[in-house]
Amino acid sequence: MQITTEFLEIGPDHRLAFQHRPAAANTPANIPANIPGFVFLAGHGSDMLGTKAEILADWAARSGFSFTRFDYRGHGQSSGAFLAHTISDWTADARHIIEQVTSGPLILVGSSLGGWIMLNLLNSCRQRIAGLIGIAAAPDFTERLIWQTLNKEQQDQMQQQGHIALPNPYEPGGQLVYPYHLIEDGRANLLLDKPLEFDGPVILHQGMQDEEVPWQTALDIAAVLTSDRVEIRLDKTAGHRYSEPHQLAALVASAEQLSQQLSS
Repeated sequence: MQITTEFLEIGPDHRLAFQHRPAAANTPANIPANIPGFVFLAGHGSDMLGTKAEILADWAARSGFSFTRFDYRGHGQSSGAFLAHTISDWTADARHIIEQVTSGPLILVGSSLGGWIMLNLLNSCRQRIAGLIGIAAAPDFTERLIWQTLNKEQQDQMQQQGHIALPNPYEPGGQLVYPYHLIEDGRANLLLDKPLEFDGPVILHQGMQDEEVPWQTALDIAAVLTSDRVEIRLDKTAGHRYSEPHQLAALVASAEQLSQQLSS
């Protein structure tokens, strides 16, 4: 069954596009109310209709689990300009969706930027979060993977001009513009320099051929999470997209694993 895209108003000027399929009581899974549903958090510049979200949404529909996905401000069908928004804005968007669209415990699935957002949500929605699945999760990327990779001349240019264009293989023009206010806001959201309280299960998928997010980032995330139930799953051949058939199957297997663990 096709799910209709709906819109959540978040003030006089913005609305978020989302799709929400509730748990289906008439499926073989016969999901009880206290079993976690899933929320998918997309990557920077991506939308809720990407391959990974589609595969997981299809699996959840077949299995009877609730599944929610949405577009951040400036992404997909949501309002706003892409370059105008920040990590804080996108975290707030996710919180609005969780609080106003979903119910019960949740397993968050965060891809790249979405991995940062899901970890940020532990600070505001921890009581709703039962488990985490990261896919090339990229916390602190504005500082570690952008700012700290620039030379002094580039840093000065970014500050003076308010932005910088950097090579990006996933952009049609081969470059992506990063505004300086994204760097400034990112510093208010850094996570990898202190313990991050969470005691639920976590699975971190990471490709070792990822040219955007170093695979060691998964180790850094595991180190700051206080949970003793963190698994890191490295794929030696995977790049940042993590969308080959066997990689998508691995994501579904992780969703199945966490749903079973948390329902027992």
